[in-house]
Amino acid sequence: MLDAINAAADAIRKKHNGSFPKTVLILGSGLGGFGERIETQTAIPYGEIPGFPVSTVSGHSGQLLIGKAAGVPVACMQGRLHVYEGHPIQQVALPIRTYRKLGAETLIVTNAAGSLKQEMGPGSLMVIDDHINYSGRNPLIGENDEAIGPRFPDMSEVYDRDLREQLFAAGKEEDIALSRGVYLYTTGPSFETPAEIRMFAKWGADAVGMSTVPEAIAAVHAGMRVAGVSLITNHAAGIAAHKITHDETLAEGAKAFDKMSRLMLRFLNSIG
Repeated sequence: MLDAINAAADAIRKKHNGSFPKTVLILGSGLGGFGERIETQTAIPYGEIPGFPVSTVSGHSGQLLIGKAAGVPVACMQGRLHVYEGHPIQQVALPIRTYRKLGAETLIVTNAAGSLKQEMGPGSLMVIDDHINYSGRNPLIGENDEAIGPRFPDMSEVYDRDLREQLFAAGKEEDIALSRGVYLYTTGPSFETPAEIRMFAKWGADAVGMSTVPEAIAAVHAGMRVAGVSLITNHAAGIAAHKITHDETLAEGAKAFDKMSRLMLRFLNSIG
């Protein structure tokens, strides 16, 4: 595992002149345009980094941007990797472990998600308080390397309390209403059934999606702080009055892009 991390880190060092940022941002479906808000110093396609799979999903560009946003040094994954694309979950975690090796300390994850709450409709932004891993998979399965993190990491507070409060402060400053809730992770790629959504709601889930949790687990394992925001693009099956499509996800992401961008820029400035 360390060999793969070192090879990826070395490739990034060769492409990027200067120190690696302390903060990493992952852009979810429909949010890739935020890359245009970054003063990019270096852009590296995933295909040029050993071990990084190439993103195959519409709305995910598949490159690492290194530069500044709101004057703050940041590395930005313009497009993420998903288990449903056929990547082993340990490979999905490789970028996070690589960034940690390069000196990153904070991970900010964004995603597109379906809402389980009638009052939290499309266009809403939800700060993630906690998550439920319904996938049956974990990026830490396999031999553990203590140089990366402990065998049994504590997950009592995956999403850092102080960062969550700073997100709400940023939202207040930008006059952006924020919800908060529990994100439930499924592997996808099929959307959930109405019966599954009813079950998830009884478990305490507020939103559901197909990403974020593998990266968050890997980050906490490696000693990073994590913050997460879900862009609600639709009501989940059984709540929505129509069929759910990925095109809807991208369309709603585009509508809420400015709001999410303002929140992220203000938040980055506050933690910079």
